[in-house]
Amino acid sequence: MRDFITSDGLRLHFEDEGAGHPILCLAGLTRNSRDFTYLMPHLSTYRVIRLDYRGRGLSEYPKDFMSYNILREGMDAVELLDHLGLDKVTLIGTSRGGLIAMALSVTHPGRLASVVLNDIGPEVTNVGITRIMEYVGKTPPYADLDEAAVALQTGLGADFPGVPLDRWREAADFMWAEAPQGGLSLCYDARLRDALIGQAGVGEAPDLWQLFDGLKDLPLATIKGANSDLFAQETLEKMQARHPGMISAIVPDRGHVPFLDEPEALSAIHQLLEAT
Repeated sequence: MRDFITSDGLRLHFEDEGAGHPILCLAGLTRNSRDFTYLMPHLSTYRVIRLDYRGRGLSEYPKDFMSYNILREGMDAVELLDHLGLDKVTLIGTSRGGLIAMALSVTHPGRLASVVLNDIGPEVTNVGITRIMEYVGKTPPYADLDEAAVALQTGLGADFPGVPLDRWREAADFMWAEAPQGGLSLCYDARLRDALIGQAGVGEAPDLWQLFDGLKDLPLATIKGANSDLFAQETLEKMQARHPGMISAIVPDRGHVPFLDEPEALSAIHQLLEAT
């Protein structure tokens, strides 16, 4: 367990394991470094750094919840690289992490050696956004993690057919904690919801295609869950047209997001790392 202090005085947690070419793993919106648990055994010859964003996992919560934004979280990632003395990394970004990677390709292009986008692109579906807003910042209504695992399997089973209950139990443990008074608590700051609502109300969203174009000169791999409700096949095809050299993989029997230990995901990641 390690941590560092950001330029605005926040203590952020990160994991730093292994040796070799450095890889920075950035998780989804409400998630944390544990989401890369299943990928870690397949990166044994690399140095893998996993960051808990501000207000997630074991990192501190900021006073200003509006600092939960892609630019500030990208700056946190750069400050972590500075703290570790790393000039460039391969960035594996799941969902939110992929958006941060796109932003960094414009704001700090020299820090990226290559990028993997896990089930995210410059366009996201309204269906996916609606689903996310249904749960962000809300305490889960389950008695314990076992009940939560059954709920995950029931709710997501159609998009993730064949995933056993024990995998959903592990996923529940990554996302929530059992509260001393009973029930579950969030492993992130519930004010993240307020940040999303506040940012949506301040005006027009940035053109994510301009951010994606920042990746045009970098080795890039994109992984898509075949059943993803956030990342459409049409978006993947547009990305391929704009970045013809992009490695792309579609993972069958996976929604948003693949676990990254699937053969298709691993093949794309290792192909990118070899190119890097």
